[in-house]
Amino acid sequence: MATFYNQATLSYNGNVRSSNVTTGQIIEVLSASKNAVQDNYSPDNDVVFVVSIINNGNTAFNNITVTDNLGSYTLAGSTADVVPLTYVVDSVNFYVNGVLQNAPTVSDTNPLTIENINVPANSNALIVYAAKPNQFAPLGTDGSITNRAVVSGNNFADIPVEETITPNNTADLTISKSLSPTEVQENGEVTYTFVIENYGNTASVPADNVIFRDVFSPVLDSLTAVFNGTSWAEGTNYSYDSTTGEFVTLNGQIEVPAAQFTQDAQTGVWSVQPGVSTLVIKGNIQS
Repeated sequence: MATFYNQATLSYNGNVRSSNVTTGQIIEVLSASKNAVQDNYSPDNDVVFVVSIINNGNTAFNNITVTDNLGSYTLAGSTADVVPLTYVVDSVNFYVNGVLQNAPTVSDTNPLTIENINVPANSNALIVYAAKPNQFAPLGTDGSITNRAVVSGNNFADIPVEETITPNNTADLTISKSLSPTEVQENGEVTYTFVIENYGNTASVPADNVIFRDVFSPVLDSLTAVFNGTSWAEGTNYSYDSTTGEFVTLNGQIEVPAAQFTQDAQTGVWSVQPGVSTLVIKGNIQS
């Protein structure tokens, strides 16, 4: 709500008289806001944004346009801009007073431009759409995306709105398994190597209680386990059933460092170097 002031003067015979100061307020007929359904983002999940337009007036506003920069930012030490979000095609939904309407027109996807939005008198309109983080989205713990949009149209001043989202601060683990040798004589020794990678910006720590489990077939005799170069002891770090071949780590034994993220200064593309931990299990196969 904006306040305005006004004062008049009266001049006569070299004299000037001032009136009192009047004060008025301009009530916003049209207002807007922008919010993300989720406060956090990850490369694997879409982010849903909601632009709310409220018309408190007695007249409809037609042909409104929402222009969204999809988080565009300028690279440090450069004049080049990169866009960390990609609009999800056909994701726009439009509601008036909670009732789904025909979708407005998407005339461009960079910047995202949504046209032909009509808001009836005394109504609340919602424009809902999704965007996916891409290779320009910061993923480190200090990263963020500020998504700015402008609501524009006839008979009202542009209304800027924005929302800031941050990466998921969590571990993101994967595991791979290899066997050496792949051909072995009866009662021969084999080595299983398990590589656990963390693509998240947060280390996996004992409190996360990551549990590793495998059932070796054939069952292994004289089993040994080494995690990140340190020998493990049965009963302290893991349990092993030499009858069934089931190997299970105990709570808090698996730790994996956080990934490292680097942005190319020229292209703006982020690369990920995952954190890695390795578990090596050896034993003789039972014939």
